[in-house]
Amino acid sequence: MNIQVSGIFGLLILIADIWAIVNVLQSNADTLKKVIWIVVILVLPVLGLVLWFLFGPRG
Repeated sequence: MNIQVSGIFGLLILIADIWAIVNVLQSNADTLKKVIWIVVILVLPVLGLVLWFLFGPRG
């Protein structure tokens, strides 16, 4: 049971990270900021996602 819950949670984090990276790429931010946000999201999947949600580029 514990393995199934962890797997589902991991899959949800992966989907959310991909969604965040796509939104970063579609934003109007300059290239350096996009690269920095993508690296933060990839290196720190959960924390990076939360930070992007709170402070990331919009639009």
